Amino acid sequence: MNNVVLVGRLTKDPELRYVGEKNNALTNFSLAVDRGYKSLQGENKVDFINIEVWGKQAEVFCTYMTKGRMVGIEGKIIVDRYKNENGENRYITRIRANSFKFIDSKNKNIDAVAVEEVEENYYDSYSLFSEVETERELSVEELPF
Repeated sequence: MNNVVLVGRLTKDPELRYVGEKNNALTNFSLAVDRGYKSLQGENKVDFINIEVWGKQAEVFCTYMTKGRMVGIEGKIIVDRYKNENGENRYITRIRANSFKFIDSKNKNIDAVAVEEVEENYYDSYSLFSEVETERELSVEELPF
């Protein structure tokens, strides 16, 4: 299972762009996520995690989110591999958001209907698992091996 839930603050204003032949909306940004403890010098330990949001969600996200806003992200880890100019393998890790929640209330003018509409078009993991039958015996014919 590949599922990640993060809560953090945007490190800069998200920028919307359209990519590919189908002109899909995309935004990439970095989320500052507090580790929950301090270093020996008394500084908060923070991870900066790269996030991508696609489609209508990206458009809504860029409309209402700005640097410093707190947001909850639910998604999955994506790891891409490529070879650099020396032929060495390099990896890029990011989170592809399936959904997000506005956590702080800096902008009281958020269009709740638009946000709900976006959320309805994407699954949430809770409803996905609630559809699974928990008590069912498989026959030998149903086994995948």
